[in-house]
Amino acid sequence: MVRRIDVTGAGGVSLAAWEFGDPPKTGDMVDDPTADRTGEGAADRAADGSGEGARRPGVLLLHGLMGRASHWAPTARWLSERHRAVALDQRGHGQSAKPEQAAYTREAYVEDAEAAIEQLGLAPVVLIGHAMGALTAWQLAARRPDLVRGLIVCDMRASALGAASQREWESWFKAWPLPFATLADVRKWFGEDDPWVERPNPSRGEFYAEVMHEGSDGWRPVFDPAQMLKTRESWVYDAHWEELTQVRCPTLVVRGLDGELGRAESQEMVRVLPHGRYAEVADAGHLVHYDQPDAWRSAIEPFLDGLSD
Repeated sequence: MVRRIDVTGAGGVSLAAWEFGDPPKTGDMVDDPTADRTGEGAADRAADGSGEGARRPGVLLLHGLMGRASHWAPTARWLSERHRAVALDQRGHGQSAKPEQAAYTREAYVEDAEAAIEQLGLAPVVLIGHAMGALTAWQLAARRPDLVRGLIVCDMRASALGAASQREWESWFKAWPLPFATLADVRKWFGEDDPWVERPNPSRGEFYAEVMHEGSDGWRPVFDPAQMLKTRESWVYDAHWEELTQVRCPTLVVRGLDGELGRAESQEMVRVLPHGRYAEVADAGHLVHYDQPDAWRSAIEPFLDGLSD
């Protein structure tokens, strides 16, 4: 079962959180982000985190730039067997609000995650973040150690990427052949034809198909690319090593062997973390949890089990 829980983020921005539990019984109505790419539908909403799941250890899953909560669905479903697993659509993403005048800063994203933990009653929580979501997670863990009991960082660099990287992203967004006529075209372009794809990658195509919605002229992203660039500007020019040194909870750094986080940098991250550990997933790129869901589970489950001991 998946239910939507509305959260109020920094500056009053409306955020959609998704709690995963047992599969729905026949006739149950849910607004499942894994099945609804249009951003519309009937929601089984809850105002708070009360109920059976509230007594389980909390886990909050934070997607990366351009992602959405549904990308965590396979992970959240097995987590829900023993945890209260909630995935958050971050501001500007998924079914959360995308106000043009809202702040798309590091501070805002961290405050949103903090608000979700407190409003949903998840503390002390395990934070699991991919890419941008991982940066948000370790910045929050550094700032609010009282809220976080464990942290998993998936394929996010701590070093500055610089202006050249931001220019590459600007050019990449301009290269998207929008609108796409069909979802099959989305899958093919992002999985095969995108100049950034070195070899066919069907899971990458599926990943981007999940963040498209259909309009009168075809399929476009549910997010505003300009907002994504603005969001990325809030971290791309800076290094984030100092915050890592301030994370006091046990932390697992996970990388895909073909991902964006190199082995040397990931091991240096583990070294500077007070309680850092390391794992890697073979045959996985940047989308580690999406490329290899079974290997991803094998990499992180022992760490989670250790937190429960």
